[in-house]
Amino acid sequence: MIRKLKFIQVILFFLAGSCLFTACRPVQETTGTEGDPIALIPQPKKVEKGAGYFSLKEGTTIGIPATGGAWDSAAAPFVKHIEDATGSTLRVMPSREADIVVVIDESIENDEGYRLSVGKDKIRISASREKGAFYAFQTLLQLLPAEVFSDQGQAALPLTLPVMEIEDAPRFAYRGMHLDVGRHFFNVDEVKHFIDLMAMHKYNTFHWHLTEDQGWRIEIKQYPKLAEIGGFRNQTLVGHYSEQPHQFDGKRYGGFYTQEEVKDIVAYAQDRFITIVPEIELPGHAQAAIAAYPELGCTNESLEVMTVWGVSDNVYCPTENTFTFLENVIDEVADLFPGQYFHIGGDECPKKQWEESDFCQQLIREKGLKDEHGLQSYFIQRIEKVLNAKGKRLIGWDEILEGGLAPNATVMSWRGMSGGIQAAEEGHDVIMTPTDYCYFDYYQSKSPNEPLAIGGFLPIEKVYSFEPVPAELSEDKRQHIIGAQANIWTEYIPTASHLFYMEYPRASAMSEVLWTDPGQRDFRDFSKRLIPHFARLEAMDINPAYAFFDPAGTFLAKDGQVAVALTNNVPGSAIRFTLDGTAPTAQSPAYDQPIDIRETLAIKAATFVNNEQKGSSWDGYVQWHQAVGKAITLQQQPAEKYGTGGAETLINGVLGSDQRFGDKEWLGFEGKDLEAVIDLGEMMTIRQVNCRFFEERNAWIFFPAEVLLEVSADGKTYRSAGKLDDIGANRTDKVATVTLTPDQETTARYLKVTAKNHGLIPEGYAGAGYPAWLFAGEIVVN
Repeated sequence: MIRKLKFIQVILFFLAGSCLFTACRPVQETTGTEGDPIALIPQPKKVEKGAGYFSLKEGTTIGIPATGGAWDSAAAPFVKHIEDATGSTLRVMPSREADIVVVIDESIENDEGYRLSVGKDKIRISASREKGAFYAFQTLLQLLPAEVFSDQGQAALPLTLPVMEIEDAPRFAYRGMHLDVGRHFFNVDEVKHFIDLMAMHKYNTFHWHLTEDQGWRIEIKQYPKLAEIGGFRNQTLVGHYSEQPHQFDGKRYGGFYTQEEVKDIVAYAQDRFITIVPEIELPGHAQAAIAAYPELGCTNESLEVMTVWGVSDNVYCPTENTFTFLENVIDEVADLFPGQYFHIGGDECPKKQWEESDFCQQLIREKGLKDEHGLQSYFIQRIEKVLNAKGKRLIGWDEILEGGLAPNATVMSWRGMSGGIQAAEEGHDVIMTPTDYCYFDYYQSKSPNEPLAIGGFLPIEKVYSFEPVPAELSEDKRQHIIGAQANIWTEYIPTASHLFYMEYPRASAMSEVLWTDPGQRDFRDFSKRLIPHFARLEAMDINPAYAFFDPAGTFLAKDGQVAVALTNNVPGSAIRFTLDGTAPTAQSPAYDQPIDIRETLAIKAATFVNNEQKGSSWDGYVQWHQAVGKAITLQQQPAEKYGTGGAETLINGVLGSDQRFGDKEWLGFEGKDLEAVIDLGEMMTIRQVNCRFFEERNAWIFFPAEVLLEVSADGKTYRSAGKLDDIGANRTDKVATVTLTPDQETTARYLKVTAKNHGLIPEGYAGAGYPAWLFAGEIVVN
């Protein structure tokens, strides 16, 4: 039961200055906002603000070099923004005498670099290539009021730009955004809007994921059934994949892009100096293609386009017919995309059908391959030769390392950084895109009002902390990290409004990771610039996520006591809170130091700017029990990325999210058992121990095989006090609470809880053959 504390008790926390953990004390401003920053995202290399303003008015002219090329394209989106926002057209002409003049400066070594000089009477843009001038114009747009990003005529000339000098160039040559249109389809206008937002943030590569088990999205003239059959599924999963039994909407769903539409989108991106990398998945993620042409599979069975999420066992069979098919597909697709890269997927390819295929086993023997992983490498190396003959370079997900890497392949490292490190050490170019930092289909807020997502937790501050070049990579190999990329997988993202909500402002943070030198990056400074940036995003008719404003709470357990520390990302704001479960208001106490907790209670906190709440509230609930804040040790440590709270997380009185394993209240063990020893400090009567575990099989997370409880008086000699192996019997959605009750009341000082890992993931599940993850939460001792 929640015990309500009177308001006077809340005040006493502050009058007494009570704090167990004073070293953690954050100081929050109580009102107002900070300064008026030059709110440029991504942050340029050098900015010097002067005095006065340039006036952009009727009749303002833009002068471009008279050398031909795409210099007019560099200015065109800027001119279009001004026209849409104000109704006025700026004249572009070959001239050095215009009000805004673009000059070629070959001393600027970076093709995407520029210098921007804004004077009171003239603006000068210097660049060695057109793309540098384009980025200068994007910077100019951000110096104008946010209304210029609207196409609804909300602004009026004259508009002013502050006098300043900017020198700028990107850190990485590859700055990517990925969009999966296989699970859910987005029309041409929606894809173009996606590209517009990329251009605004100086991304230069659009990774277009065009084929999946759940849908084939591009017209192939030689194989019309790919679009006609493979482009449509009979129904779509409702709810989360982990929810059993599966429910469906019963509605036919799909769509595809004609080749003319693809050409239109490619040209649109080129005008914004964005290269599109097409992805045609192989040898796995191929059920939609096999549904259209069953002879491409290993079973020759008639299939439907897949209607559930996850990975299908139906993969391409490596016959000559399949390779002819893929070569013909590549011929058509490669001709549509002028960029150098072609992505072939190569990830999550189940080997079950290859193992059971007489043809595949004979091929393995004929080619002298080691196993099915070698067969996948053979498959990909054959495709690489096709691509190289077309003048293309192969990119694949990091599974293409298994069985041997194709000679000229570029690796996209998504399962952490290790695959990228291995590839770079071997001399291959690498694009870093680890799930922990780059998967924007993960939840971005802990608010219960968030739309359904695949799982995980990736807040904007973690995105911003991403460093694509691993410290452990050899110095002479670091040039092989050519950039990084954010990925949006769309199983749970059915609409464009939802897409942009998941993308921004996290993509704003990622843009700065990729553009700005690490020594210049500072999240507090970024936060100041992000607040006015929201107005630009809104002007572009998207609904960004306001999780940036949400406060966060961290529970700190020590010496049998608990405190909660509250923080947020918003300079100049106040965090206001209550301890009785009611919603905070502008009159609630303002937080200024960690709050001591000595009983079961509910905490709510929210960010206030000028006495107005921004974002969602943070809710915390402490369930007091005998082990809270006691000493705890782990025999094996959790994975670094899922262990930030440390062992104390298991006995701090806080239950982890029932929906998201990525919060700090869950500890994740990859292929390992949990073995926790709790020292209660003295002999106590133990009546019941409740252990919480998380399962999300689509994310490779399984309940433990069994859980054991042992007790001891001296920490040396233990005796069994309980065992349970039917872990899922008491599950609620994704969480199971395992209750271990000794046969009789037990007195002990030490408790040992052991949860046995599930082992290798079985066939039929995502990650089959890999070690399962075990996620453990609060151990409640009563």
